Amino acid sequence: MNLAFVLVEAVYGVLAHSMALLADAGHNLSDVLALTLAWGASTLAKRGPSERFTYGLRSSSILVALLNAALLLVVTGGIAWEAINRLAAPMPVASETVIWVALVGILINGASAMLFARDRRHDVNMRGAFLHLAADAAVSLGVVVAGIGILFTGWLWLDPLTGLVIAAAIVWSTWGLLRDSVALALNAVPEHIDPRVVRTYLSLLAGVAEVHDLHIWAMSTTETALTVHLVIPGGHPGDAFMAEVCKELRVRYHVHHATIQIETGAHPCELAPDHVV
Repeated sequence: MNLAFVLVEAVYGVLAHSMALLADAGHNLSDVLALTLAWGASTLAKRGPSERFTYGLRSSSILVALLNAALLLVVTGGIAWEAINRLAAPMPVASETVIWVALVGILINGASAMLFARDRRHDVNMRGAFLHLAADAAVSLGVVVAGIGILFTGWLWLDPLTGLVIAAAIVWSTWGLLRDSVALALNAVPEHIDPRVVRTYLSLLAGVAEVHDLHIWAMSTTETALTVHLVIPGGHPGDAFMAEVCKELRVRYHVHHATIQIETGAHPCELAPDHVV
């Protein structure tokens, strides 16, 4: 549906000499690519582990979220450049055509965005797809406003100016996605987890004298991994203890893959200092 609209909008953008419509079509095309990438990443993330990729391909969803953010910014740069050129030399615009085509864009992009609305809060990959579509709906609304303004005032500069405003809005909405994607790609602790709270929970476990070498990172846009060393002078507490800790980490802190190393403290651990990785 989105791909078909891209073709229609591009054709009418050329016929109507509208920079705003062409900008919207370019952004819509990036959305089609974003949706394809998001789907591909979700599919790859479900693949099981192999000898070479022992965690499977879960991290592909993080890479795609990062790629989607970069793609949006590149497309936005092209839109802004062309809008500046048009602002210097405005062209006649078929405003009525612009209005009707953009109205269709609001309906299509708005409906598509709602399909991703539920999952956008806990999956940065889905948030990337949602932002693409929601931004397009907002862009189309701006194009409608510009078309109405040109229709009643004849101010041709409204069309390229709308393109620039659209570009600024896209950059603003994309920055958060880019920041979060880069953080996950660099193995940052996911935002929904407070590492200090997790460390406190582990340190208060029965028999635990020290917690060190704690690492928490995203395996994918929906799964989190954790590794930690627990110093228990009394020795290994047993499988039941380990199973309960892993369950609590999963239920309370959404850590899906925990690896816990038990030490007695008889020999110093080289990884104990916080500055050692």
